[in-house]
Amino acid sequence: MNLYDSTILVVDDNRELVAMIQNILHRSGYSNVYCAGSCAQGLQAFCREEPQLVILDIMLPDGDGFSLFRKMREKAETPILFLSAKDEDNDRLFGLGLGADDYITKPFLSQELILRVGAVLKRTWFMPGKTKQEDGEEEPLLMLDGREISFSNASVTYNGKTVSLTAKELQILKKLNENRGKIVTFDTLCMAVWGDAYYGYENTLMVHIRHLRKKIEDNPSSPKWLLTARGLGYRLKKEE
Repeated sequence: MNLYDSTILVVDDNRELVAMIQNILHRSGYSNVYCAGSCAQGLQAFCREEPQLVILDIMLPDGDGFSLFRKMREKAETPILFLSAKDEDNDRLFGLGLGADDYITKPFLSQELILRVGAVLKRTWFMPGKTKQEDGEEEPLLMLDGREISFSNASVTYNGKTVSLTAKELQILKKLNENRGKIVTFDTLCMAVWGDAYYGYENTLMVHIRHLRKKIEDNPSSPKWLLTARGLGYRLKKEE
């Protein structure tokens, strides 16, 4: 199975826009594109098709995309790209703060949509159930004050409870762990998460760092492990 075999679900009540998105995706090689025009239809299709990516409008006839996002995330950590005519920072940051993977504003260029879809799918193209590396050896776990962090399962286990890492949180933590003890610049982290189109995502990176700290720190407001290098980037502290 390759990237273009991914199942994509588009939830938007604008039929002309949905048809246009379908056409753009089909012409780019994505053949498994499903559509829904409401929250109810979107949730049904999400459970039925189990997509690898959801393109989700914020304004829907029977509710809002933010509420539907929460319901979807209760069922799976599927990447979700918000689509909206609104270009207000509050809406964008609220959606990203919920854990969305990206945000695109209508109207948009065909190439922009393809680049965003491809970038999200490439970042999240991993097997959640995989527990071994390609060479057959068990993947080492990252331990932080009793928290067991599994990169292969994208999860954090502590005191018998397990929480999932979003695709972006996983990419951020991987990059920091690869450079454990060293400062990783904002640009380097943004490049690792958003690829070549990373410019302008620094504030969004801060939102994901804040959510990540809630999962790996005892006191997120006074972090012990994921430290800020003011004006430079972030650093994952080594054990003393």
